[in-house]
Amino acid sequence: MLDHLVGLVKVRVVKGVNLAIRDLRSSDPYVVVRMGKQKLKTRVIKKTTNPEWNEELTLSIEDPAVPIRLEVFDKDTFIDDSMGNAELDIRPLVEVVKMKLQDVADNTVVKKVVPNRQNYLAEESSIYICEGKVKQDLVVRLKNVECGEIELQLQWVDLPGSKGV
Repeated sequence: MLDHLVGLVKVRVVKGVNLAIRDLRSSDPYVVVRMGKQKLKTRVIKKTTNPEWNEELTLSIEDPAVPIRLEVFDKDTFIDDSMGNAELDIRPLVEVVKMKLQDVADNTVVKKVVPNRQNYLAEESSIYICEGKVKQDLVVRLKNVECGEIELQLQWVDLPGSKGV
């Protein structure tokens, strides 16, 4: 039943920084996370451009080459306004998972991903081992908007019964 999956990724949406103003003086932001046909979203945080969600959303991974798409919206009565979007490439995270590192000291950085024109990173991103789990901290710069960044943490979860990476 799980043989089409390679694993899970927990996406912790930590916070937004300097998000765009879409209401009179502020916004009511929330984040939609999509991958393939999956669609998850955070709760709405009222009247802020620096929301702290600290929410964990879990995606099933069939193909690590498919990017995770983020879109930030301002909750309104009728039509929610876009506050920017970004994409996350999980292939660097999966590369570290494939190394099957054992007995690694906590918080050992295994790989760094630098910002470039092809990714949405606002700063260098570290992939590290913490309590035996492969994690990646990211700050992504939102596109198609005047300002705003989202801080996230990805964590790989092996799935017993899946085909694995």
